[in-house]
Amino acid sequence: MSTLGSFIWSIADQLRGPYRPNQYGTVILPFTILRRLDCVLEPDRAAVRELAARYENPNRLKVEVRKATRRTFYNTSNYEFANLLADADGLADNLTDYIDRFSADVDVFEYFDFKKEILALEKAGLLREVVKSFGAVDLHPNVVSNADMGDAFEYIIRKFNEAANETSGDHYTPRDAIRLLVDLLFAEKDAAPSDDSIVRTLYDPTAGTGGMLSLAEEHLLAQKPEAKLSLYGQEYNPQSYAICKSDLLAKGHYATNIAFGNTLTDDAFKGRQFDFCMSNPPYGVDWKQYAKAVKAERDSAGPYGRFAPGLPATSDGQMLFLLHLAHKMRAPEDGGGRVGIIMNGSPLFNGAAESGPSNIRRWLLENDLVEAIVALPTNMFFNTGIATYIWILDNTKRPNRQGKVQLIDGTSFWTKMRKNLGSKGREISDDDRAEIVRLYDDFEDADPDVSKVLRNDEFGYWTITLERPLLDEDGKPVVDRRGTPKPDSKKRDTENVPFTYGSSTAGAAGEREVIQTYFDAEVKPHVPDAWIDWSKTKTGYEIPFTRHFYKYVPPRPLAEIDADLEKQVAKILDLLREVEQ
Repeated sequence: MSTLGSFIWSIADQLRGPYRPNQYGTVILPFTILRRLDCVLEPDRAAVRELAARYENPNRLKVEVRKATRRTFYNTSNYEFANLLADADGLADNLTDYIDRFSADVDVFEYFDFKKEILALEKAGLLREVVKSFGAVDLHPNVVSNADMGDAFEYIIRKFNEAANETSGDHYTPRDAIRLLVDLLFAEKDAAPSDDSIVRTLYDPTAGTGGMLSLAEEHLLAQKPEAKLSLYGQEYNPQSYAICKSDLLAKGHYATNIAFGNTLTDDAFKGRQFDFCMSNPPYGVDWKQYAKAVKAERDSAGPYGRFAPGLPATSDGQMLFLLHLAHKMRAPEDGGGRVGIIMNGSPLFNGAAESGPSNIRRWLLENDLVEAIVALPTNMFFNTGIATYIWILDNTKRPNRQGKVQLIDGTSFWTKMRKNLGSKGREISDDDRAEIVRLYDDFEDADPDVSKVLRNDEFGYWTITLERPLLDEDGKPVVDRRGTPKPDSKKRDTENVPFTYGSSTAGAAGEREVIQTYFDAEVKPHVPDAWIDWSKTKTGYEIPFTRHFYKYVPPRPLAEIDADLEKQVAKILDLLREVEQ
């Protein structure tokens, strides 16, 4: 639990009465952000006020402030937490003035409708005490690290959502899952090149409160202090966007790098590509309301548009984000890009051959973009206990990884938490994480019980349609004018034929030859009168992850089971005798 978070949340006790518990966050979150920015601005406040008096043009002022403070934002108000309470009667007006005089790109308070909350607090007679309480907390980054600040925000959001009986999973991803994702993302490509002038870029299209971006930066700088990483993100939840943007502003990033809006319908960074991309999109959330816009974009963008390979069912939009990120990777000729995305199990196998999901997998695999997939332990996330997977994409794979996908079963690498947080009862410890990364690094030399390396074509198959003759009353086949047997639609069946059937090397035989070999060996002996309708053959791709790691456990010997049953029967008889006595 975040100590800072619980302290800030304790301020909510002052709101009891006029505010219901599920409304506390609308006050606490913007005040926390304001106090954080207030502490960041404090050292240079006087210098900025002098510059504001000298330069009326906001663009020139921004340049001068950046020169003087190295910050991308400023505030020109004469007010701050230190003097707001000096004018008791004008507190609401002065606080509003303070918010209004942030540089134009600090739009975060609009997304909380904060001015309305200030008036509501004043009307309830609570404004002075809330301002006083927050003024007593030092939230400067030197005192409260970015990681601790992120923990505090997440704690507050979780409490807020619990009170509102909402899900917290929409807002953030557990830190241990992010750390593993970051380790895998940075495992191959050098994020800190030897040339100091090169700035690497990292992008999250479902940025939430910015936890993934912040942890990625923190991780990289801990390993390579000289690295330069520009963070970019987009978020459609207003409060999460405000937290994410203010957090990155406090760390010196450009405000314009964090955009508000729906990534699927309005890509804020259209035409931009990035060195690294990461995301934990919502699972099982339907996109029916965006379907018209998404389909219109697919149709107008042509074969190179982000949704060109296919569309998933409108009941689950995860694979739209997968496609979006694949589209956002820096081009190979410009150095290439890597993607890390967390999804549930359905994108591995849902959809039949030539369905949208299958076609997306086909496009990714035939373009050799999937580098690794890691199965995470269950009960890892705050709002769900289901199985989840990290996909790593790379468009400039190392030569030994080209044409191959590594599957890592990380389901056993977890440590039990002392106390559950919602559905989260397990975490990936530092040792667990190191072990998974070691398996990734070892690649084909890794333990085959938990790591498999497969060729891309081993995930492909053809779905063939098998027909059988329609029989007349005498049991003879009904034929058409040319003497060809008519098919009986009631007996129609399909079979999936692996690309690699009967061959250890893909491409050794053509499609028709492989299918015919399969049919002759696997179908004809059992159904002699069947034939293949070649016009209906479809191509599909699936990644049957669990099948590759299935371990057969033989049943216990019958004698052992009988002995156990006899023991249990004896116990029951003893109990019955006691009752009868």
